[in-house]
Amino acid sequence: MLTPFLALTRKDVKLFFGNRRALLVTIAAPIAIASFFGYLFGGGGSTEPSRIAVLAVDQDGSAISREIAAGLTADKNLEVKPSTLEPAREAVRKGKAVVAFVIPKGFGADAGRAFFNGGASKPEIALLYDPSHGAEMSMVQGILTGHVMEAVSKEMFNGQTGRSVVKDTLAQLDRFDMAPEQKKGLRGLLEGVQGWNAAQETGTGSAQEAPRVGLTLPYQVRSEAVTSGTGVKYNGYAHSFGGMGIQFILFLGIDIGIGLLMQRQTGVWKRLRAAPLSRGVLLGSRATSAAITSMFVLMVLFAFARVVFGVRIQGSVAGFLGVCAAFSLMTAAWGLLIAALGKTPEATRGLSIVTTLFMVMLAGAWVPTFVFPAWLQKLTVVIPARWAMDGLDAMTWRGLGFSAAALPIALLSGCALAFGALAVLRFRWDVDG
Repeated sequence: MLTPFLALTRKDVKLFFGNRRALLVTIAAPIAIASFFGYLFGGGGSTEPSRIAVLAVDQDGSAISREIAAGLTADKNLEVKPSTLEPAREAVRKGKAVVAFVIPKGFGADAGRAFFNGGASKPEIALLYDPSHGAEMSMVQGILTGHVMEAVSKEMFNGQTGRSVVKDTLAQLDRFDMAPEQKKGLRGLLEGVQGWNAAQETGTGSAQEAPRVGLTLPYQVRSEAVTSGTGVKYNGYAHSFGGMGIQFILFLGIDIGIGLLMQRQTGVWKRLRAAPLSRGVLLGSRATSAAITSMFVLMVLFAFARVVFGVRIQGSVAGFLGVCAAFSLMTAAWGLLIAALGKTPEATRGLSIVTTLFMVMLAGAWVPTFVFPAWLQKLTVVIPARWAMDGLDAMTWRGLGFSAAALPIALLSGCALAFGALAVLRFRWDVDG
């Protein structure tokens, strides 16, 4: 049985490489898409983040509101432009701005009173945001909080509004609903601020030369991207080429399954079945040729990524090859399973494409899985493409050893065996069978 098995396998491989146009599309399409996604997700070498489009509506015009707007405008993560309420709302509605913040009339004075008196009514800053950009809205809200705190505290401790608020708060302190110890502490704080401001006005002491500052975050952040080693930069093309490779290899599996269905429809498989060849030899040769071509495509993709974009196998080379081989076998078995369970090529093609696209999406090949809901993140562990994606990431930019590839290889191989066995049992040799 080995001779006909090898002959059938060689025939399928020759047919694959003989169709030059299909071969070119099979290789060129994932290269083009992977290059694009790799550039978007950090492979272009630029560390400058894209600025979030923000509109500033200042209805107050106070020193505090102007300070808030100035601080946000200077932030490297935001692109802030002044606006008025209705145009800002319309711009967000049309998707021309991600967020618009509205500082209402009287915000500065009200925020100053609330700064010293927790029981006072707190003014609100309205955030108008595009609901399709919830993550960016949360980021803007966090940045806004820091700048509001700094602007309000700066004005309360140094500005004219602060002097007025401190004076009024001291006059009304006895009416506040708080414990005597708290009133005593607050009175001491307010009198200290009043003395500081008096020193600035009279020019005595060193307060006159002191910088006009407010409360700021008492720390800085030092970020470090953890990759395969110290000083090794993350190469976004490694992930994108793995993701697009997985997607298009799975599409190859669909082509295998649809091709088998078409051959069954034309009676080719029924005639082959009449030959002295077992079902396992016929389907096994088809699966082997499919695995060989899938492995070839993966190797070409990563070779291109290595030469053009500097993608390296930072981890175990054996682990990388093992993941690629296991995934190629799994894809070949997936194609056989499509042929075994499908009825007609037309009906099976659409369902197979939708299923494959869901597998690729849940694997994190398009977007990182952290953007998924928590329940969906847990669900992805049952997706074979997810194991392939994790294995390729581990062997490329993560730089992990063979042990990190062992589980993906085992799981993918198990899926290949399960899919293949089910395909052999369920495959129908004629249209009616």
